[in-house]
Amino acid sequence: MVLAVSAPLGMAATAAPSPAASAAPAAPTVFDATAAARFASLALDCVGREYPSKISHVLSGEQDVRPPHLLTPAFYGCYDWHSAVHGHWLLARLARTFPAAPFAAPARAALARSLTTVNIAGEVAYLLGKGRSTFERPYGLAWVLQLAAELRDWDDPDARVWAGALSPLEAEAALRFEQWLPKLTRPIRIGEHDQTAFAFALVLDWADTAGQARTRDVVAARARDYYLGDHDCPLSYEPSGQDFLSPCLAEADLMRRLLPPARFAYWLSAFLPQVPRTATAAWLAPAVVTDPTDPKLAHLDGLNLSRAWMLDGIAFGLPPRDARVPALTAASRAHREAGLKAVTGEHYEGGHWLGTFAVYLSTARGLRLPPVTTTTLDRTPRRP
Repeated sequence: MVLAVSAPLGMAATAAPSPAASAAPAAPTVFDATAAARFASLALDCVGREYPSKISHVLSGEQDVRPPHLLTPAFYGCYDWHSAVHGHWLLARLARTFPAAPFAAPARAALARSLTTVNIAGEVAYLLGKGRSTFERPYGLAWVLQLAAELRDWDDPDARVWAGALSPLEAEAALRFEQWLPKLTRPIRIGEHDQTAFAFALVLDWADTAGQARTRDVVAARARDYYLGDHDCPLSYEPSGQDFLSPCLAEADLMRRLLPPARFAYWLSAFLPQVPRTATAAWLAPAVVTDPTDPKLAHLDGLNLSRAWMLDGIAFGLPPRDARVPALTAASRAHREAGLKAVTGEHYEGGHWLGTFAVYLSTARGLRLPPVTTTTLDRTPRRP
């Protein structure tokens, strides 16, 4: 299978690569099983790798001094809990998209080892432990729901078993959003894990897949409360030095999920008035990582990837003839090229998580398009 992508999803660059990225191999022009294998190998290498491990762990006594695989028996690899969760999402996404690829069998085996009723019961017990009410909120919990959505969407008998096993953790993650958001009086507008806009987007996509109207209503209402009146987002202040999410673009990518195209176009004019109405990428330059071995500085590689999919999403949410689509498309291509070059796996600081961002972008997961089997690089995405 060759995955179909569209003009804003195309992998050809429209801007010269940065000096820091110029020595890296060129990004592929087609996302097929061969290209996907590179990203699958990163997740297969880390979902069962316990160390190094960075845990966010509240100890209530000596009984809590335990190794990661005993604390969280399903998601103990990939350096940290949320990366282990979305590493499993990557494997499910690619095995579903390329079922005949050589990596599909080991990906399925890894999912089968992790997503058991016993392991997930251990995960839920950990979350319910004393002092863990804020554990991985909102980022890791949102990725749990995205993993659940992928398994629900996958018409496969094993995937249905894994989805059933995951369901208690899925329910707990959703409940935590429902309980937290009425108490959260302000959005969280940073460019790292605590950001609300990106997490909300993942939760809304899950809620639509799972038919969970209650969670969707809570998140959608809060999104409107927080963001509908926003204007003049200071995109020129971005990025901060260790961002992997754009506060401005993530908010716009969220709001296109809640507003019809004409209304979204009107809102975007006030929120991001700086988006050009000509086909240029110069208005938003990709970030440059000066030291890929520094786990915080390497966040900027992820920023380039997430910016690319957010720009795609914003373009997708506008009316087809909107004059800003060419500029959004051009900027997405430049960020895609810069971001994909950096996903090499050479350094574990980035290799344990960047593959997920590359797959989320390359498979257009955020657009939730119907499955396709041919490649097109010269079309603007259209709503199904």
